[in-house]
Parts: sequence; structure tokens; C-alpha cells
Amino acid sequence: MLAYIFRRVLYALPILIGVNLITFALFFVVNTPDDMARMHLGMKRVTPEAIESWKAEHGYDRPLLYNAAADGVDSLTDTIFFEKSVKLFAFQFGQSDSGRDIGHDIRQRMWPSLLIALPTLLIGLAVYLSFALLLAFFRGSYIDIGGVVLCIVLMSISALFYIIGGQYLVGKMLHLVPISGFDTGWQALKFTILPVLIGVVAAIGSNGRFYRAIFLEELGRDYVRTARAKGTSEPRLMFRHVLKNAMIPVLTNIVVILPLLFMGSLIMESFFGIPGLGSYTIDAIQNQDFAIVRSMVFLGSVLYILGLLLTDISYTLVDPRIRLS
Repeated sequence: MLAYIFRRVLYALPILIGVNLITFALFFVVNTPDDMARMHLGMKRVTPEAIESWKAEHGYDRPLLYNAAADGVDSLTDTIFFEKSVKLFAFQFGQSDSGRDIGHDIRQRMWPSLLIALPTLLIGLAVYLSFALLLAFFRGSYIDIGGVVLCIVLMSISALFYIIGGQYLVGKMLHLVPISGFDTGWQALKFTILPVLIGVVAAIGSNGRFYRAIFLEELGRDYVRTARAKGTSEPRLMFRHVLKNAMIPVLTNIVVILPLLFMGSLIMESFFGIPGLGSYTIDAIQNQDFAIVRSMVFLGSVLYILGLLLTDISYTLVDPRIRLS
């Protein structure tokens, strides 16, 4: 297994380099260092001297990818790309364009994001799997048909409606929890209840249909017919055999969510005023802060690759026939 993990880590390096290059290219196609300087200094009455001073202060006075004026290795290392992006591979995030320590900001903001994302994932997974198993158990009945219709209705509603509707109903009319904001310590919990609730409800439709389809596919397999022929009860068949054998696609679906555990939900954190990594990224995009954007994109890529690796390893736990090779 160690050899497999080492090989997967080596495979990840070209992917991370590619993501870094694409992020770098896309950002500087839209904005030149001069544009960034004008934006941070203010669009009016900005002198060329002030622009050059800002660029020199923040390390944007070098060439982008290749320094023709330098010799040898310096022609590649004395560039904006090397200074701003290559150091990310050592998890040296450096300073933002406004002078903040990005590593410190990430360590501070990861906890509010996890406080929302972890309960949303765990509670949501329990709700989605139970709901899908219920529909599969009553397949073909009015309960199944009603559940599918409910899923389609829930999928058709915009995520913004869930957020605004939840804030109005639960926060403003019932006064059960604060509408937005955040606090430290145990007081933070009351600010996370509504985002978690909305996060779970908003995804019932899509996840319920997805897991229902998986369970129905499993119910058509030979081992299910064999188990029924041996007299296995339907509830035992669903929860002991079908659920266990459907874990591989379930785990694969979870991989997509794993980076969000750390990065936070962009829209959710912005609407509820949660000072997590999602709102941190949104603010950086609005302020055209390339240093923060590249750090968050790189971090998201690392987490996604790590999630894929953990999923491959978890496959061997749910299905002993799978070997890592």
C-alpha cells in the first residue's frame, strides 16, 4: 500500500503543476500587474511612480514566466510565477496583496468552515441514505412515486431560495436562531444550526435520487435474488447486503464533497456572514487578490487529490476483492 500511495503522490505532482499554471495564466490574462496596482491604489490619480512602487513592494515587478535579462537558473526563478506559485508546493502561502499572512488566515478561518461542513456532510449523508433506502424499499409504491416527485421539486428550487427562505422562516419569523453572524466558543454553535439545516435540505433532492438509483441497481443483482431465495427478510436485505455493496459509488460521491469540508461553501458563508474559507475566497476574488486566490485554488486541488487517494484506500475496506496495485 505504501508503494501505491507513493506512486499516487508522484502522479499528483503534474496535476498540481498544471492547476498552478492554468490559475496563473487565467489570472494574468484578465489582469496585468499594472491593473492590480491601480485597483489596490485606487483608480483615480495614480501616478506611474506609485504603480511601480506597489509592484516592487509586492514582487510584481518581475517578468511573468521567463526573465530574459537574467542568466542560467535565475531566468526561471527570478519570475513572478516562481516567487508566487512554486513556493506553494512547500505550503508557503506568503502574504496577500494587502499584506496579510495567508497561512495565518487559513488556520484561523478553517474552523468556522469545518464547523458547518462536517455536520452538513455527516447529517446529510445519514438523511440521504435513509431516504433513498426508504424509497427503494417501497419501490413502485405511492411512497416511492411521491418521494421521486418530491426530489424533483426540491432539485428545481434554487439554492438561494433555501437560504433566503430559511433565514426568513427560521430566523425572522420563529426567532429560533440568529439570521447571520458568528461568535467564538460554544456561542458559535447557534450560528451554525441554520446553515447546516439549509445545507442538508437543499441537497436532499439530488442526493436522494442518486442513491435511490444506486440501491435499485443493486436490488436487481443475482446476490439479492439468492438472498431472497434463502429467506432473508427485506429490511435485513436492504440494510445489511444492499447498503454494504453500494458503498463504492457512495464513497465516490463523497470525494466530491471532501474539499468543501475545508474550503467551505462559498455562497453559504457569504450569506450567513460566516468568517470561513469560502467567504475568504469570495472576498479575495472581489478584491482581485491574486495571492489569496492562487493559494485557495492550490489548497483545493491538494484536498481533492487527497480525497481521491483516501477513497481508493477505503474501497479495499468495503470490498476485500479490490487490491491496490
